[in-house]
Amino acid sequence: MKLILKLAGIILALSSFAIYAEESKTEAPVNEDQVEGRIEETKGTVKEVTGKVLDDKVMETEGNIQKNLGKAQKGYGDIKQDIKEGQ
Repeated sequence: MKLILKLAGIILALSSFAIYAEESKTEAPVNEDQVEGRIEETKGTVKEVTGKVLDDKVMETEGNIQKNLGKAQKGYGDIKQDIKEGQ
């Protein structure tokens, strides 16, 4: 059962990256902080959902923290990108 959930999480993460790659073709180039932030956000979401499914509060909390740190890093990258585009 745990293996199936891990595989489902991996598939979810990979599909998220594929969608992001499709969307980014039409947008301005992104910086490293934006990409890493989105990756961490996705990994945190997968970990959080897996923790909920397995009823593992520690994993769920770790995933929530990781997701929010990824959002913050992505936001920092967005600000850097806005400043760069403004010049």
